[in-house]
Amino acid sequence: MVSNSQSQPVNPWVLYGGLVLMAACLRAPVTGVGPLIGTLQLELGLSASTAGLLTTLPLLMFSAGSLCAAAMARRWGLRATIFGALLAIAAGILLRSAGSVVALFAGTAVIGAGIALGNVLLPSLVKSDFPQNVSRATSLSGISMGTVGALASVCVVPLAMWLGWQLGLAAIVLVPLAAIGVWSLRAAPRGAANTAERTGGALWRSPLAWQITLYMGFNSLMFYSMASWLPAILADAGFSPVAAGTLHGEMQLASALPGLFLGPVIARFSDQKLMAVLMALLMTGALLGLLVHPEWAALWVAVFGFGSSGCFLLAIMFMAFRTHSSGQAASLSGMAQFLGYLLAASGPTLAGGLQERWGSWQAPLLAGIAVTLLMAICGALAGRDRKMAIG
Repeated sequence: MVSNSQSQPVNPWVLYGGLVLMAACLRAPVTGVGPLIGTLQLELGLSASTAGLLTTLPLLMFSAGSLCAAAMARRWGLRATIFGALLAIAAGILLRSAGSVVALFAGTAVIGAGIALGNVLLPSLVKSDFPQNVSRATSLSGISMGTVGALASVCVVPLAMWLGWQLGLAAIVLVPLAAIGVWSLRAAPRGAANTAERTGGALWRSPLAWQITLYMGFNSLMFYSMASWLPAILADAGFSPVAAGTLHGEMQLASALPGLFLGPVIARFSDQKLMAVLMALLMTGALLGLLVHPEWAALWVAVFGFGSSGCFLLAIMFMAFRTHSSGQAASLSGMAQFLGYLLAASGPTLAGGLQERWGSWQAPLLAGIAVTLLMAICGALAGRDRKMAIG
């Protein structure tokens, strides 16, 4: 296989290894914090609102970083920009674990900036390096995100109990370090400065671009709200902290499953409407289950993680399928993730506010059900087989 963004062949194992490890860095550094929120509050004296900001800050950085990712790829090339993002993620993880409140938030911001670049450029990387295997490459990315995110969620509490919370959080740095090692094997890119094309205001006037953006944004809002508050929801339902952390990891592990079959299934259909709606409705059913029968949380958490990951992978595929080039894919990804993560950043705060206002998690779960139904509508529109009409 030959990477389109480079002038010489690259070993396919390096391409796939780089993709898988890069994708692994886009979730674990954030989701691994959720099970330790209570510990961080106790150790660093954080208030509930401050702890909530710790989960919201990465999303704000995802949104802000999305604005400049495409321009950076145009300036320095796709490979160099992603390599820099991996370095930032690794540095941020170490800074976050330094032991002070300032370092905790500064490191979280750096991690968010690095992940923002990787998030935006993932569809462009898939379309550039795997133009004939978009579904397969995207599915592998999803498997990697879900599996490594699950390991981080499950292992971070035992590691923190054994080594202390600082080393427990710092251990996640092994993931970006592995990715950096593989990306170092890639040949230096030439003529890659035009990774993302300038689309002017045409992209922002495209109904299809907005449909993809809202589909991804609503999914991000729900996923990060659950990643932040699921342990608290489960604790309120009577689960122990260890059990809640395990179920939090189960949600991450379940999110790896769509990647195992989504690619081959998508290839059998002329469009993705049915699959996009189905994945959103799985999330609806899971939230309803948590509301009505929380004692079956193991089932509902797995269904939610499965559906949310399926929606995310479909959104990434839409960015490749609905565009004409890797440059357009990067530009659409920048728009979708800027607005999508800006929307998602409000999720944990709004969910926490609803819980405080009503004294239970029923109101946040009902609001989540409404959001996932809106997702299903956006998915039905974005999943139609067509290309965006932008320059």
